[in-house]
Order: sequence, then C-alpha cells, then structure tokens
Amino acid sequence: MDKLRFAMIGCGRIAHKSHSEAIIENRSLLECVVACDLVEEKARSFSNVLERAGLKKPEISIKHAEVLQRYDIDVVVVATESGKHYEITRAALEAGKHVLVEKPMALSVKHMNELIELAREKNLKLGVCFQNRFNPPVQELRKKIEAGAFGKINYGVIQVRWNRNEEYYRMAPWRGTWAMDGGVLMNQSTHGIDLLQWMLGGEIEEVYGRINNFSHPQIEAEDFGSAVVKFKNGSVGIIEATSTVYPQNLEERLSIFGERGTVVIGGLAVNRIEVWRFPGEDSHPFMSLPDPETVYGKGHIPLYKDFCKAILENRPPYISGEEGKKAVELVLAIYKSALENRPVRFPLTDFSTLEMEGFFSE
Repeated sequence: MDKLRFAMIGCGRIAHKSHSEAIIENRSLLECVVACDLVEEKARSFSNVLERAGLKKPEISIKHAEVLQRYDIDVVVVATESGKHYEITRAALEAGKHVLVEKPMALSVKHMNELIELAREKNLKLGVCFQNRFNPPVQELRKKIEAGAFGKINYGVIQVRWNRNEEYYRMAPWRGTWAMDGGVLMNQSTHGIDLLQWMLGGEIEEVYGRINNFSHPQIEAEDFGSAVVKFKNGSVGIIEATSTVYPQNLEERLSIFGERGTVVIGGLAVNRIEVWRFPGEDSHPFMSLPDPETVYGKGHIPLYKDFCKAILENRPPYISGEEGKKAVELVLAIYKSALENRPVRFPLTDFSTLEMEGFFSE
C-alpha cells in the first residue's frame, strides 16, 4: 500500500483550520479520497483547499453512509458535531474502517466503551484527536515526568480562560446543548483536562465538581466548571474552566508541582513554557515560542502522522480510544457530581450528557 486512503466526514470549522493542514503536511502517507458533509458547499470548500495545495482533489459527498461502504477507503476521519461522533464512528468501524475521531469520541461512558471494544474485536485502529499532547512544550514536560525528575508530584492545575460570544453559538446551534455537546468543560476544555490527567497518572479515585452558567442564557450547558480530582497515586488535580473571560481568549495554562520540580506551560493554548525549575535548571528554550494562530495549535500534523504510522506498523496510536476516553469520563464525572451535589467515585459505570438536561432550568 503506497498511501492510506482517507475519507473526511464533517468539513466545518476545525476541518478547514486543522485537518486540511495535517493532510497537506502528511501527503506522503495519505490521500484524502472523499470530503463529506451534509452541507455540500462545506465539503466542496474543503476539497478546494486540498486542491489548491497541490493535492489530488477529493470527491464530494453529502451521504456518509455511502462513503462508508466504499472499498477504496482505509481510514475515516470524523469531525462532525460532537453528538454525532459515536454514531458515525461506530458505523465506520462496523464497515471495517480505521477511525480517527475528534474529541469527544462520544458523550456517554457506555458509548465510549462500545467503540473501544468494537475496534478491538475488529482489529482496527481507533484514535482520538487530543492533539495538544504533541505540543513541543507538553512533550518536554512529559519527558521529565517519565524520567521521574519531579520526584513525587503533589498536584497539578489546568486553567482554561477563554471567551465564547453569542455569535459563536449562533454559527452552530448544536454547541452548548446537552444532547449534542455539553459546555465549556466538554467542548473547550477536554484538551487541557486530558493533559492534566495524563501528567498526574490517569488513575482517578474521586471527583468533586461544580458547574455554573454565568452569562450564556442562549445555551443549556455550563460556561464555568471547576473540580478537585483525587488520583489513586495521591496527587490532586484542580480544574478551572470558563468561556466568560472579557473581552477575548486569555490563556490555557497547565501547572505541575512536585517535590523537585515546577513547570508551568501557558500561552493561548498550552504552547509556551512559562516556568521551568528543576535542580540546576531555571529556564528552557521553549519559553519564547509564539502563540499559534488559533487555539487548535499545530498538533494535528504529528497526530495524523502517528495515526498513519500506527496503521502501517500495526501498533496502538499514541492517543488510542482507551486514552481518548479518560478526559471525557472525567468531564462526565464532574457533571454527575454537580447533578448529585456530592463527590463521585471512579470508575463510572455509565453517565451521559443527556442526564444533565434541564440542570440550569430547575
């Protein structure tokens, strides 16, 4: 096989801003054969972007079910509305396609478990787009953690301080709904929450969370979320997320504090080291990195490369379905904690964003 043959399902905002760039930069590994979207003009626009970059122009489709039955498709990328990820990913796996799905892979624990098990049964690769794991500063932090440089890690903090205005929700009415999305925790903050749980050890014991809707009456879900997360290894995670910062996005900041190390990664989207302190180390070259053009960053490029290599080398992708589940399960636990007004123990047997319907109207 010379190149993996991809189908792009969902050609909206993130497809145009990040997935197209990743396809262009990984042209030696893959070819996008079909661009599919219910809105034909979006699919055509995406196809034109690739053609203008010198790639073979993908075909246009508005029916993903037909795309999934094609024999000339090896991989499906799912970048639709969040609430449709499960349905399309499941159908793609059942059709024998490898799947790279945007976060969140599903909006319930049950559905995430089903997708992981289905991929395992069919010996297919399931990857999730938590591309910020590939940010160069994040990779530098990960190396220190894996080397034990912090000693015991005491606690970590993720802070997502962004702005989402009324126009953002008018552009896509599914955003901020419990049936199709969730609020700032599920939509904007799962990337940062993924980094926090990854750095602190992943195995969670208990979560206590609170959510509010301070200034977005046009949505059903939260525009502020906070939580204290107790990890089985004794570390504590603190989550602060909001889409209410005036007047525009401020920062996304990950801080890790240990016995022998302190690291803070900030910038617009955890893209620049702000503090780097270990014995004999008080600075890092990545302290001067610029902010990316968008909060999506550049991580989709190495994400695509790794996913293609995982298929070709028959190994797990760097961010597998099992890894992609963890941050979403944590967000669902925060929702459950807020709903029941009590700490929630792990693991969750099941919980869905649908169980939050009416939370702010009571």
